[in-house]
Amino acid sequence: MISSANTAIGRLIGIGAAFCLVPIAAPAAPTIPASLYAPAPAAHARVGPTLPVGKCINLSDMLESPTEGAWGPGVAEDDFRIIRAAGFTSVRIPVGWSFHAAEAPPYTLDPPFLARVRHVVDLATAAGLNVMLNVHNDDELMADPAGQGPRFAAIWRQVAASFAGAPKSVWFELLNEPHDKLTDSNLRSVLDPALKAVRESNPTRPVVIGGQNWSGLASLDTLSLPDDPNVVPTFHYYDPFDFTHQGARWVEHAPPIGRVYGSAEDQALLDRDLATVKAYIARTGRVPVMGEFGAQDDPRVPLDQRIAYYRAVSSAFASTGVYGCAWGYRNGFRLRQGDHWVPGLVEAIATPTNP
Repeated sequence: MISSANTAIGRLIGIGAAFCLVPIAAPAAPTIPASLYAPAPAAHARVGPTLPVGKCINLSDMLESPTEGAWGPGVAEDDFRIIRAAGFTSVRIPVGWSFHAAEAPPYTLDPPFLARVRHVVDLATAAGLNVMLNVHNDDELMADPAGQGPRFAAIWRQVAASFAGAPKSVWFELLNEPHDKLTDSNLRSVLDPALKAVRESNPTRPVVIGGQNWSGLASLDTLSLPDDPNVVPTFHYYDPFDFTHQGARWVEHAPPIGRVYGSAEDQALLDRDLATVKAYIARTGRVPVMGEFGAQDDPRVPLDQRIAYYRAVSSAFASTGVYGCAWGYRNGFRLRQGDHWVPGLVEAIATPTNP
């Protein structure tokens, strides 16, 4: 489908002195061929762990909001059974821990909230899902890394201790999308103490780490990882931004509605980005996880365009052996609406094949 600005409205054809309105068929939106990127066997890291992520989805806008349910439906008891039945094998669970931690030392986490998160993770693991549990939406830390760093480490000390007995299929992600004043210049000064706090109770559990500038793909080129044998790099992918975030109300100067996906330029961008990932794996021996990818669920964005995007991006990175986690479940770029999966989206998501 094409944008409303370009929708055909017909043309006048003269027949003697009379005219008639003849509709013009709208040209199909460009599409990156589904067969262009064939999923490859999962890449195996030479350095650090290889996480068996499989098909993965984010539990978006549920536990990272100030209160559960503030940004859409909260977590239901049967959500993870539904997710597993749809073929997913992992779930990334964003959590807004900073909304529930004291402002002064020892920065105690609210016990009922900690218990709630533990219950949600238990539901996920009981359904047979791997879990990637993170710190999300810590805006205070982004604005004041030096001042908030001790609080961040204290939050992780408590979270890690609470999950010390969790199954090996539960992984930690230190911080979602570092940005603002948290850059490569000071990122390790914040992450290293938090990782040390985690290791007090979880000496070998995999820990996922992303870089500056919202953990965009380019952050892999400058990401410095701690000297720890169980860390895994991550990046997020929302390119081209003027397609994935068109009409986004939470984005200042949001791209306008109407951008279509699948042009030759879009394919060229995707190919360049795949080359970046391949070069990173070859250079470092590490295999990153694409922790987020997705596109706007605004009703003005045609569903076939979203399907084309999820198919192209997931297939492309799967062709490098890299797993990705789609954003998101019931809220925010949602793949499920009400009592059903949005038709075609789950089926469009590709993942690396088993080795």
